[in-house]
Amino acid sequence: MAALPSGKHDVFQAIADPTRREVLRLLVDREMPVTAITGHFAMTRTAVSKHLRILSEAGLVKERKVGRETRYRLEPQPLQELRGWLQYYERFWENKMSALQRLVEAEDGPEGE
Repeated sequence: MAALPSGKHDVFQAIADPTRREVLRLLVDREMPVTAITGHFAMTRTAVSKHLRILSEAGLVKERKVGRETRYRLEPQPLQELRGWLQYYERFWENKMSALQRLVEAEDGPEGE
């Protein structure tokens, strides 16, 4: 994987942290201000803002100003990279499970009938 410019995070780095995954979950259905997001965590607003910055640098959230408030929304498009990666391994495991099933069925053979 190519190195990213300084200050940029890729999708894999961004979702590696459970807090950031939870932030994304919170933003699935609605836009939220940072204060509302912070209310879901036992950490400071500054800490939540750092997580939001990483998600923003990975392109996973977008922010907009509404008066004095900054609101965040999920930007799911970058998750397509992750989806493609997971689909490859899903096929790998499906093949392994099918091979295991054939092996078990062959071992059961006519004796089990």
